Amino acid sequence: VLEGHDIPEGLALEDLTVYLPHGSNLDGIGRFYEYVLGAPTVSELTDEDSISVAMGERQTLTFQYHPDGEEDGGVDVGLHTEFSYADEEDVDADLPVYPSNHGPHISLYVTNLSKAYVKAEELGVLYVNPRFTRRAYTKEQALDQCMFRIMDIYDPLDEEREVIVSLEHEVRSAKKLDGTKYKSCPLLVV
Repeated sequence: VLEGHDIPEGLALEDLTVYLPHGSNLDGIGRFYEYVLGAPTVSELTDEDSISVAMGERQTLTFQYHPDGEEDGGVDVGLHTEFSYADEEDVDADLPVYPSNHGPHISLYVTNLSKAYVKAEELGVLYVNPRFTRRAYTKEQALDQCMFRIMDIYDPLDEEREVIVSLEHEVRSAKKLDGTKYKSCPLLVV
């Protein structure tokens, strides 16, 4: 603590809002987060223009129709990625090839990384960003590294698998395999 300052209570990002084009499948987004991450929709914060998902005790991730966008055009708000393919020499020919995402990504913690990985794998939404050295191509690698990534969000009930929004998520575990707290976890108690 710096001289003259009190110990801070700690600040947290209470909500992150992601804008979407009008007409995006908000209910499908809610089903995705519930299915993959076990994160329920917060009905008190959800309306016809937005959906909020509980990402922790006091944190939400909100997807909202862009206030300036219209159903028939308007604002291009669906692009939350910036892909490129790099000529990497250390690419393993036996592993899938993914483009590097240089766009935004969010990090979040889950209580059951193994279950979340299995659900993401079932939906086929796993993603490996080659620009980072930590890469989880398997469940074992995800558990060892305490993280995996997903990119595309779609409604688990949609047989056509139409992507609602692409937004890179780094899904992290608060605990390592031995049960101790993972070094980057910001929570005091896990």
